[in-house]
Amino acid sequence: MPSIGTVTKTGTGSFKGELKTLSIRAEIDIVANARKANTIQPDYRVVAGDVEIGAGWIRHSEISGRDYVSLSLAVPEFGPRRLYANLGRLAGTDDGERFAIIWNPAD
Repeated sequence: MPSIGTVTKTGTGSFKGELKTLSIRAEIDIVANARKANTIQPDYRVVAGDVEIGAGWIRHSEISGRDYVSLSLAVPEFGPRRLYANLGRLAGTDDGERFAIIWNPAD
């Protein structure tokens, strides 16, 4: 699966890292949504600097039985489509606090 960046979980439960595509390289933060009022709203907000570029939801894998974060990203550089990704364990490391941003092509 194609990785489009990496993040590290912080002591507060948020994530900090970098989003990397062919045309984008941006430092990002995935922070808890302090204004979440119901289950439809995202668990996380994804920001690059002071610009919100997406959201994240905690999902439960029926296969592994573990929770993971599912991301939806949208910026003008992506055109009219959203980019979907999941945070998954970073290959080649035993560090449970580092995650790959794994692109999930919609089609």
